[in-house]
Amino acid sequence: MGRIAAPAARIKTPGPERPRRLRRTAALRSLVKGTRLAAGQFVMPLFVVGGRNSVEQIGSLPGHARLSVDRAVDKARELAQLGVGGVLLFGIPERKDEEGSGAADPGGPVPAALRALKDAGLPLVLAADVCLCEYTSHGHCGVIVNGDVDNDATLPLLGEAAVAYADAGADIVGPSGMMDGQVAALRGALDGAGHDGTAIMAYASKAASAFYGPFREAAGSTPAFGDRRSYQMDYANAREAIREMELDVREGADILMVKPALTSLDLLVRARERFDVPLAAYHVSGEVAMLEAAAEKGWIDRKSAALEELTAIVRAGAGIVITYLAADAARWLQEDAAR
Repeated sequence: MGRIAAPAARIKTPGPERPRRLRRTAALRSLVKGTRLAAGQFVMPLFVVGGRNSVEQIGSLPGHARLSVDRAVDKARELAQLGVGGVLLFGIPERKDEEGSGAADPGGPVPAALRALKDAGLPLVLAADVCLCEYTSHGHCGVIVNGDVDNDATLPLLGEAAVAYADAGADIVGPSGMMDGQVAALRGALDGAGHDGTAIMAYASKAASAFYGPFREAAGSTPAFGDRRSYQMDYANAREAIREMELDVREGADILMVKPALTSLDLLVRARERFDVPLAAYHVSGEVAMLEAAAEKGWIDRKSAALEELTAIVRAGAGIVITYLAADAARWLQEDAAR
């Protein structure tokens, strides 16, 4: 007896694709979120000066100030309570000279702040910027010879500064002057001084950018003549940026940084595909100042715009974001999680 054929199944023609299905509710959107921010990714820049109980407001960076060591510790304690990952210290000395010798002064503002922060026992990574621009009378990032920055004469001075910061307790030192060979110079100086455990975060791709203005006000580091285009990168050169990263990895960099963040998102993507070291991005002062100015005028919502910018930086590949919005962003994330 022959088999009775089953009735043909009714196959429904698929309708149009519906990506919106996963956007219908806040819970669904949270479940499928592709990039997540965490307070532990953020590093807050702090500007440190001498004296006690000193808070000097920075006009172009609302909510930020040059802080004496005791007030910097207070700020760091607040950041730790918010779960922020670390701080990046910049020093503003009382006196400057042609060679920026104050950068390596063990009694300078950065070593003093590092010692105080170590004594406070806060769960923060302590990073120190290594450059001469805040300490030179001319505002450039190295020694001037015949009217130009002398690369090789500057390297030992950067090494001395890095050792001074490591002696004081820095977990990470960040050479930012864009001198050729600066990572190798720091690694050699640190290892020679017994600091082989101190990490180097290389400002590997640092462009000569229009977005550093508020920082230069804060640090008092505007060049007295010329500009920094002979040593900072041309922001148009992506392949050169990758070459700089390769050189820094070869010289011993533990972390690679791009700066400025928002105008370097494509470089973060390329770097994430190419390198297996942690990536950092510096959400620089001018990028934040633009956001603050627009929010003050009511043109944008400050929180929404800030979190969108930070998400874009992390989405592009940065695992570490140095940002003046670290405290606010950490607080917003806490509040959103509590809802």
